[in-house]
Amino acid sequence: MSFNSDARGSNRLQNAKNLKQLAEALGLSQTTVSRALNGYPEVKEATRLRVRETARRLNYSPNARAQGLATGRAMAIGHVIPVWSEHEMTNPIFGDFVAGASSCYSKHGYDMVLTRIEVDDEENAYRQLVFSGRIDGIIVQGPRLRDSRISLLKSLGVPFVVHGRSSGIEDNYNWVDVNNKRSFKRATELLLDLGHRRIALLNGLEYLDFALRRRDGYMEALSERGIEPDLELMRSAEMTEHFGHRETRAMLQGTDPPTAVLASSKLSAMGVRRAIEERGLTMGHDVSVVTHDDVISYLADTDDVPVFTATRSSVRDAGRLVAEMLMTIVKKPDVRPRNALLETELVVGQSTGPCLSRRLG
Repeated sequence: MSFNSDARGSNRLQNAKNLKQLAEALGLSQTTVSRALNGYPEVKEATRLRVRETARRLNYSPNARAQGLATGRAMAIGHVIPVWSEHEMTNPIFGDFVAGASSCYSKHGYDMVLTRIEVDDEENAYRQLVFSGRIDGIIVQGPRLRDSRISLLKSLGVPFVVHGRSSGIEDNYNWVDVNNKRSFKRATELLLDLGHRRIALLNGLEYLDFALRRRDGYMEALSERGIEPDLELMRSAEMTEHFGHRETRAMLQGTDPPTAVLASSKLSAMGVRRAIEERGLTMGHDVSVVTHDDVISYLADTDDVPVFTATRSSVRDAGRLVAEMLMTIVKKPDVRPRNALLETELVVGQSTGPCLSRRLG
């Protein structure tokens, strides 16, 4: 097809509202145009570039339903949200993850299907979702130790990517995860270097894999310095502001309180700060605090020197990476399992300082 044909098509249409109009402007079949827009490998690179450039020039936004009819795909990705009695993935961290993933889906012309399932009926719910034909792939959230969902989804033959990893699973599978163990080891080492020895850990729920890895990093750092971990300083629950406040208040009222707190969430760290100030103490002077903050968009710290010392990791970027990985797998099902391990950035803020008892000594 010559360039002149494209030019005539562009003159006929200022905007292409559907796949048929775009195909007519290009002088190609709807199937070829749809496959070019969706990155099918059998479409020549020159054709793909010409289709995408014309689509951009004609302000064409692909309709997921039309694409599905042309490609035989559902043009949707499933996000399954397990409903636990003590944990629901409806917090701002999950919101940021979905925002990152949805930006990728939009670029590829995909929709998102959010499904809430009861944890007692997980296997049946996953089977129904896959067999319904409503989705082309699944994002798995909140992996647990030896998570049975991974083997189930592999047996069902559906493309999937896990946000996180599952310890105890030896089979290869697709995942994107933060190096939680290394992150919390580095954070603990920072506090140890500042002279702190009574370091509390306010962790997430420890049947979730990320929390287990964070605890391992914390304990390994203490062990390497010859410090016996104190179980009284290790607390685990849903990562809320209330949890951070309640547990920190209780520990500060004890006979041998912590001089530093390592929190698994910025929400929990906010509760830690409230408990410290209620005792008439100053965060960063009397009690140091380090948090994993996930760069939560609506809790962004814009000060030149941030309030919290934090191991930073963008959960929105993670959502985008997970979605991009799944798009690749959906289009090329035979690709080898892919993994991405993300490192955090340790940023020192106002919430940490030398151990007060060591300064006075």
